[in-house]
Amino acid sequence: MKAARYYGRGDVRIEEVPEPGAPGEGEVLLQVLRAGICGTDVAEFLHGPHFAPLQERHPFSGHQGPLILGHEFMGRVVALGPGVVELAVGQRVAVGAGMWCGVCRWCQAGRTNLCARYYTLGLQADGGLAELARVPARMCYPVPEGCSDEAAALAQPLAIALHALRRSRAQRGQTIALIGVGGIGAFLLAAARALEPALLIAVDVDARRLERAAVLGASHLVQASSEDVLQALRQLTDGEGPELVIEASGAASAPALALAAAQRGGRVLLVGLQAEPRALDLHAAVVREIELLTTNAHVCPVDLPEALVLLSRGELAKQVIDRVIPLERLVPDGLLALAEGQAHGKILLDPQS
Repeated sequence: MKAARYYGRGDVRIEEVPEPGAPGEGEVLLQVLRAGICGTDVAEFLHGPHFAPLQERHPFSGHQGPLILGHEFMGRVVALGPGVVELAVGQRVAVGAGMWCGVCRWCQAGRTNLCARYYTLGLQADGGLAELARVPARMCYPVPEGCSDEAAALAQPLAIALHALRRSRAQRGQTIALIGVGGIGAFLLAAARALEPALLIAVDVDARRLERAAVLGASHLVQASSEDVLQALRQLTDGEGPELVIEASGAASAPALALAAAQRGGRVLLVGLQAEPRALDLHAAVVREIELLTTNAHVCPVDLPEALVLLSRGELAKQVIDRVIPLERLVPDGLLALAEGQAHGKILLDPQS
């Protein structure tokens, strides 16, 4: 079968690999219909390996060596392993990708994204950028009728946004600023809009991303490349600053900006991953009693079904998808297009084309 395998920095190959074989206990075999790529994939391609266990065996997934990428995907069930009764052959499913043990204290508390043995398909085990994928059944959820393959492929990143918004404790009628409306940021914006905030301010350096933010429901736009962001946020909030600032860009200066922008007694949620440690003015944050929260991944049984419901009801998929490309074009039209700013929305792949 065809698959996109990661060999190291700048080295992703579309090649023929053995099929994954019959599903084992608690597993299903999927024909992958659509898969997405995100900033994590681009960072691994440009600067990695950060996650892929190329040289040493991963302690929980057991994988070592070249890795099939893809942690955002959906497909059709073609075979069931022993013990799988909740799914059926022929059913379309979305995949959560993050695997949890179910027995550690974090799993027992319902925080499966913090599992002591957590790993992610497409990052620490073979993923979905292939014609076929063998995956644990418990991370698969049926795609509702009327939900397109393209929309269902967005369930995993939308689930991350829904989990992040829950972590932020955002409330109806608040003033909210979102820094970075790229991949996850666009989903965060759409989810925050459903809360009917008093103000929903989108901040980005890219004018086209801001145009999409307006379509997704942002009430105000701030272009960071040409405006003083801190001054603009204060002007829009009567000098106080937003009640909630969500940082989803991963830009080096963004965490400090988010802390400075939040109003007294406000809250900051960090979503974007930083490449290295950053200096923050914690003295000012303490004096102004700013809450600083972080978020990671999603809780599959909670967030993925909700994401599928939302995707089946609206136009979100059409608003955020930039293009659908064949697997052979992953590097030039996918990874490099994102890295060079030539794409302004989600890029999906069709491994069957």
